[in-house]
Amino acid sequence: MALADLRKDYSLAGLAEKDLAKDPFRQFEKWFQEAEAAKLTEPNAMTLATATREGRPSARTVLLKGLDGRGFVFYSNYESRKGREIAANPQVTLLFPWIALERQVIVEGTLTKVAREESEAYFHSRPRASQLGAWVSQQSSIISGRAVLEDAMKALEKKYAGEEVPTPPNWGGWRVAPETVEFWQGRRSRLHDRLRYSRGKNGDWTVERLAP
Repeated sequence: MALADLRKDYSLAGLAEKDLAKDPFRQFEKWFQEAEAAKLTEPNAMTLATATREGRPSARTVLLKGLDGRGFVFYSNYESRKGREIAANPQVTLLFPWIALERQVIVEGTLTKVAREESEAYFHSRPRASQLGAWVSQQSSIISGRAVLEDAMKALEKKYAGEEVPTPPNWGGWRVAPETVEFWQGRRSRLHDRLRYSRGKNGDWTVERLAP
């Protein structure tokens, strides 16, 4: 089938202003719970879009690992490509693509690092192999082959045998403080529902409907 002929008319649900929660965090939690109930694969997977200081964009999938009234939290290597871009330009976008529910959530905001104590607490909650993997991978750097990673993993397993794995100094969390959060619900005839929360200067939220 030609790509131009691939289409689906969305009809699972609608989204009205009267049904929205008071703030985007509560609305996100509601939709996230529904994504979990629908048994979506990794509903916390989100596309993170960053850009260089000059505006060259890049994107990748990361996992949401924390959410409260301060923002959306994920963890990674601070010296990776995304880490370097964030250091130069902390304005980012998150996209949660819940396609099976004909939904997506788009978060735009500013990134800051989480407290070191918070990063270390999360690091030590991870499986031990993931802890070692954070040391093994100099994320985004060029390597000669997979053997580089496997050999480094074996060496670290030996080094830290019977010991707690320390948190790498170049690894930790970021928090996205949202400025806008858009909830998108697919509808028939491409007349989708798009409701966007925007944060005001005093911290309160207003909701606008966007044309699909």
